[in-house]
Amino acid sequence: MIKRQIPNFITLANLLCGVLASLFAAQGWLDRAALFICLGIFFDFFDGMAARFLDVASPLGKELDSLADVVTSGVAPGLILYNYLGYLTPGSLGLKYLAFLMPLFAAYRLAKFNLDTRQSHSFLGLPTPANALIWVGLAFYNWWPEQNTGFALILVGISLITDILMVSELPMFSLKVNFKDLSWKTNCIQYIFLIVCAAIIAATRQWYAISLIILWYILLSIITRKRHNAE
Repeated sequence: MIKRQIPNFITLANLLCGVLASLFAAQGWLDRAALFICLGIFFDFFDGMAARFLDVASPLGKELDSLADVVTSGVAPGLILYNYLGYLTPGSLGLKYLAFLMPLFAAYRLAKFNLDTRQSHSFLGLPTPANALIWVGLAFYNWWPEQNTGFALILVGISLITDILMVSELPMFSLKVNFKDLSWKTNCIQYIFLIVCAAIIAATRQWYAISLIILWYILLSIITRKRHNAE
């Protein structure tokens, strides 16, 4: 019985991190919120691994994992964006409330993911943790902007695009390198991704590099998809 519950305890740790991240984000402590989102994503990575290693995977664990992800990778990053839009557009036409579309799309994606057997080995659409990392990078940067409606509209535009991508059918390329064949021909997409990531980190040397890397991952997935369609 204890062995069977170990992955669920890890998932509940993810949920606890999501609750704490949401609490800190609601209080304006965005860097702390970002830290707990990252910790929650860490637990999210290992609960499934633990279930497979212990051979105790269950429908309950699958549903519990999705419920935890809605909070950690949906509600908490949505509150981070809500804070930034509030600072950028104080007293405006409620632009900041568009941030709450994020947890709605995240919940829809996770429900769809549980029913879609095509996603057992690869992802269709943007995973919710990847979307959360876009806003984690911005929060870690700890930049408090003055009122700027133009930048607020850019953030809203990015959030709406990524919300739609979460429930889209866009295939996201695998980050795994084929270690049995390290040739450029076999792993060119992964190598290109890593090279540009290194360039982004070297050029910025700031936490928002995390956000730029996820956006680069999305862009490269779109380019890869178009190339496959053309072929």
